[in-house]
Amino acid sequence: MTRYRHPQWQEQMKIQVDYNNMMADYVGKEEGFTRQHIEALADQIQGAHKNMVEKRAAGGMDWRNLPFHQEEVVQQILKTAEELRNRCDAFVVLGIGGSALGPLAVQTALNHLHYNELPADKRGGPRFYVLDNVDPERVAALFDVIDPAQTVFNVISKSGSTAETMAQFMIVYQMLREKIGSGYVAQIIATTDAEKGNLINIARDEGYTTFIIPAGVGGRYSELSPVGLLPAAVCGIDIRELLAGAAYMDRLCEQADVFANPAYMLAVLQYLAMGRGKNISVMMPYADSLKYFADWYAQLWAESLGKRLSLSGEEVFAGQTPVKALGTTDQHSQVQLYTEGPFDKVVTFLGVGRYRTEVNIPRVFENVPGIAFLGGHTLGELITAEQLATEYALMKARRLSFTITLPEINAFTVGQLIQLLEIQTAFAGELLNINAFDQPGVEEGKNATYALLGRPGYEAKKQELASRPPKNPAYII
Repeated sequence: MTRYRHPQWQEQMKIQVDYNNMMADYVGKEEGFTRQHIEALADQIQGAHKNMVEKRAAGGMDWRNLPFHQEEVVQQILKTAEELRNRCDAFVVLGIGGSALGPLAVQTALNHLHYNELPADKRGGPRFYVLDNVDPERVAALFDVIDPAQTVFNVISKSGSTAETMAQFMIVYQMLREKIGSGYVAQIIATTDAEKGNLINIARDEGYTTFIIPAGVGGRYSELSPVGLLPAAVCGIDIRELLAGAAYMDRLCEQADVFANPAYMLAVLQYLAMGRGKNISVMMPYADSLKYFADWYAQLWAESLGKRLSLSGEEVFAGQTPVKALGTTDQHSQVQLYTEGPFDKVVTFLGVGRYRTEVNIPRVFENVPGIAFLGGHTLGELITAEQLATEYALMKARRLSFTITLPEINAFTVGQLIQLLEIQTAFAGELLNINAFDQPGVEEGKNATYALLGRPGYEAKKQELASRPPKNPAYII
């Protein structure tokens, strides 16, 4: 039996959510919460759970079904991935937001931390790059290290009108046509909507291999769709195990009882913390392989919960600002602020029960007591001790924190983590009575960009921009 289908192995790989340091027993009554605080929200919690169930049944949260209903798509992805591994040296994702952050987070979590520098026979797939910005120097630099004839470009845009992604695609399209001629079609894969948008029409006209983003799946919730599954499979990651982990976590998070549902508990305690002015959410992984999960989470949390209006149209200015940190690196740059600065943060530690490799610290300099004590330990012991020490320091300073522990980092536990954080975010949105699935603030910036660059239909917006107050030279130094 495949390991991720074995109930005993699944239980061993279950992610643990520890919220002791959110509770008054540990951080004091002034900052911490009690069971009574949570129980006082019982009606609100049950209402939010009911909304989650109803929205899922009505197709409003199709991202939750991604772990369960994609076997045909998975087979197509695996077939394409095998073919690409046999013929390309580099695989480049053209995307932004969830189309870039998710694939990057999963790649760095599950593959070698110097994957691109490994010899081809040790990588298990082509070199992997994510082009998620339009800085001209960065784009030009990528073209200096890849051979277009040996590279496949995966352009990802559900709308097919994302300015940054489509600009990158237009550049790549022209370059491929000039450098390799009519064979360029085989070097482009489109991941987009089934019917709507520019990209699907171009892909059909050109004859690109195409993967579909399900209609009810938005960008920041799309990592377990072809958006993330294709890049992962191309680089040798077991996407069936990834989906199995997400399915396992989803079942744990179907329970209405908040004390048995890890995603609901994370959301409820963050909601209570926001109510006390804790308007900053820090994610601090204690593993370099999880570093980019903090980036992915930052978009998920900020774009989902940062809303001006409630569902009833009232101005609420909801949200919590996400901050990225890395243990132990940021113990030496940010933790001073977290322990002695304003009481405005909740820290989420991402820990690892067992690292995939270990490095021994040798017994040397034994005549130097200040460092000799390190000898005989391992780096895994050291980083774990650093995490526990930081948790303790925050608790002692009466600062709120969670700890999410992955027994080990593998596709199953990473799949769990994705589903856990997505459900937490959606449930927090229900508690806040906001729409966790739109991004009107982002749209305003997009529309202004279109107007500045002369997109047809945006003439009124361009006139609006032209009539904005001129800048005062006195305020420019």
